Amino acid sequence: MSAAPRADGSWADVVGEGRLPRFVLICLGVWISAADSMVTATIMPSVGADLGGYAYFGWATAGFLLGSVMAGASSGLLALRFGLRRATAAAAILYALGCALSAAGPDIWSFLIGRVLQGLGGGWVVGFCSVAIGLMFPDRLLPRVYATVTAIWGVASLLGPLIGGIFADLNAWRWVFWLFAIQGVAVAWAAYAMLPRSDQGDAKAKVAWPQLGLIAAGVTAIGLADLAGDFVRSGLLTLGGVGLLAAMVWLDGRAAVRLLPHGAGSLASIPGAGFAAMFLMTVASMGFSIYGPAILQKLNGLSALEAGYVVAGEAAAWTVMGLMVAHLTGPWPARMIRLGSIVAGLGVLLSMFAYPAHTVAGVIVAGLFLGGGFGLSWAFMSQRVLSSLPEGEERAIGAAAMTTVRLTGSAVGAAAAGAVANLVGFSGGLTDESARAAGGWVFASVLPVAALGVMGAFRLTGKATAARA
Repeated sequence: MSAAPRADGSWADVVGEGRLPRFVLICLGVWISAADSMVTATIMPSVGADLGGYAYFGWATAGFLLGSVMAGASSGLLALRFGLRRATAAAAILYALGCALSAAGPDIWSFLIGRVLQGLGGGWVVGFCSVAIGLMFPDRLLPRVYATVTAIWGVASLLGPLIGGIFADLNAWRWVFWLFAIQGVAVAWAAYAMLPRSDQGDAKAKVAWPQLGLIAAGVTAIGLADLAGDFVRSGLLTLGGVGLLAAMVWLDGRAAVRLLPHGAGSLASIPGAGFAAMFLMTVASMGFSIYGPAILQKLNGLSALEAGYVVAGEAAAWTVMGLMVAHLTGPWPARMIRLGSIVAGLGVLLSMFAYPAHTVAGVIVAGLFLGGGFGLSWAFMSQRVLSSLPEGEERAIGAAAMTTVRLTGSAVGAAAAGAVANLVGFSGGLTDESARAAGGWVFASVLPVAALGVMGAFRLTGKATAARA
């Protein structure tokens, strides 16, 4: 007679009962998104210099994330409709095609179109992986599965800057995208080889097109704030974009086909409080990885490789702290959610002072706080949200929604950071003055957002919220 699984799960339990192939595929799918973001952040100064795209610095990330948001938001329903096996393979091929376009494109516009296609394909892959986690792993294993996902980001934080820095210093940044195109094809093959053939999907499943349209319009409006040229127009576009995203949440709560689980529009529910905390904390953190490498190269004279590794300390701290606390149970997850949100908020505050002061040590400390805060809290926030949802379609929607919320926050954060940076002169070129101004204002502008994220985390763990879940 086999032993019963431990109540808190174990690493052997994660890959037991036939879950190993699915677990491997999840790791491969997450690697695409994690490594892509780390490598691209490192090589973007070289891309901007080669293609003349400094004014579109934020869009190189926001365009990728816009595609990722659209894909991630629809991944739960598409997985139900087409089946995880076919859907994941097709998404990986689309990602590979986007990489090829970014690698071969002669100008900034073809590069940005390629980034959007990469975002669509990569977002679907990661979204399908999130659905797989929610459907194929029991609650007791979720902290360890999410800790593994975090560890993949940690590996990417070590290898990504190395890969990007080497290619950037050799003035061969295009080859980075050819390398990822090959990996996309490999993930497509793995999906066909490792996922059950019996999963053919349900042709009756529908897609929430109105909500997807509002998400696209909202993120695009915020992204256009990058190019507005003055504070008033940038502010109006940003507010308009936020309003469209809020309208999406309102509409989704009343729609027959939903992107978010029931209660996600209310801060009094566990999903609503959890998604709000995830979204706001992600928005506040994006300036660190997008503008950090460029500022460090300009103000501190670091190479692309050196700057990439300094910024990658954030992801490394996320990985280490996530693995250290993955085993905690009882009252500790709630405590880690609260502590992590506060620590991440302090990371944003420290970044506001460290970058303009062009102190590498200060940037490293800020990154450790920022990443460490996410490592302490993110897996437990995810577990708390998913555990509050019933099995079946509602849980699949919730699992995909976590990817949607994270990617939407990343896209909004990237676009908003770009708007602020361009308003203080970044679009005119990378100079000491523009780098110093961007280093301060990009983080000062999101301090209120970070504070609201902390409030969301406390609400998620409050007794009133739990009672009404």
